[in-house]
Amino acid sequence: MASLDVIVDKLVVLWRIPAVRQKFPWSFLLISVVGSVLKELEFVPQTYFSSSKNALNVYFVKVSWGWTLLLLTPFLLLSNASFNRSVSFLARRLLSLVVATAVWYVCTETFFYIEDVTGSCYGNSLVKVDYKEFTSKAVCRRAGFHWVGYDISGHSFILAYSTLFIMEEIAPMSSLNTTSLSGLPRKVLSLLYIALNLIMIIWVWMFTCTSVYFHDPSHKLLGTICALLGWYLTYRVWYVKPMSPGLPPQRHPKEQKPHA
Repeated sequence: MASLDVIVDKLVVLWRIPAVRQKFPWSFLLISVVGSVLKELEFVPQTYFSSSKNALNVYFVKVSWGWTLLLLTPFLLLSNASFNRSVSFLARRLLSLVVATAVWYVCTETFFYIEDVTGSCYGNSLVKVDYKEFTSKAVCRRAGFHWVGYDISGHSFILAYSTLFIMEEIAPMSSLNTTSLSGLPRKVLSLLYIALNLIMIIWVWMFTCTSVYFHDPSHKLLGTICALLGWYLTYRVWYVKPMSPGLPPQRHPKEQKPHA
């Protein structure tokens, strides 16, 4: 248990640094731009991660939103309940998961739609296949052909958005005294906190790999911008208002300032 506390304390100290939380979101833009330049100049050699079949992509990135919700849902309940156990408060905070899932769904479906309406079906020789029934990527690929459209990077979007979503929701640990919790809840909360930080490392690493190995520059940049907008419009604009899921608690309830 002592070793868990040491790891948790070190992570909490890191996230308490104002510059880290302030500049971290914008690092995704930097990674996307620099990675795209390196890809276009072919400076980065091919590695295990340049294949879409690498284990992290297959078992984590492909189901990244599932991993994010699996770890974040119990953490949100445990950490927020340590500040306020009222059902209305916890239900309101759980709405942030619903909102984030809605943002993920709307954005990814929009990306698919854009790729469908801007694309065409091609054969293996990149000769356009002139069949009226091949009007979408799914139908084209099922027929064994290749679809070429404007493919906004869903990987750039989901990896950046998931990381920023987790960053915001783990904030309560910075002011939560875990020693006041009983043994099992304290251990579970610590393990979830460490796991969420590890999953963020994986998301950032795979975001970097996406930037240097896959997609056109504009596809990655647009996906990244959509992620930043989704995060900013919720946690920096909407959630600071009374009629919202609200921001994660970061101080003891007695120290919380009421909404204006």
